[in-house]
Amino acid sequence: MLVRLGKWLRAAGYDTVLIEKEMPDNKILEQAVCEKRLLLTRDIHFTKMAAQETVIYLKSNSVQACAQELMGKCTLNWLYRPFSRCLVCNALFVEPEENTFLEQVPPKVRLTVKNFWYCPQCKKMYWEGTHTKRMRTQLERWQKIISA
Repeated sequence: MLVRLGKWLRAAGYDTVLIEKEMPDNKILEQAVCEKRLLLTRDIHFTKMAAQETVIYLKSNSVQACAQELMGKCTLNWLYRPFSRCLVCNALFVEPEENTFLEQVPPKVRLTVKNFWYCPQCKKMYWEGTHTKRMRTQLERWQKIISA
């Protein structure tokens, strides 16, 4: 269910749960309600199961189109807290410890990069490289659409 859009929401800094394993629809909805989350879905039957303030139905097929459709349905700030969460597990990044930093970051990267993030759940280091810069540019584009 919109896993790629969910990862973009994580990149923006939003606490985003992704349902990636098989789970009954009623359990998915129950989890969303219990955790006071919005449920983004492309399955229209969810709209018949719950109140509109819980379920946001998206018709679009591409990530770009889904992002734009979502912007029209709820208030978003794509620059909310960029790169503050792990895209893999959703944990908040923490300041890396020196020994973790030295073990996981290539020497060349240590010399050229200033911003590093550590995921306490995945136990991995992340830094702002070309991939992150491309993602930041996309988040900025989406934010400009909202601001226009």
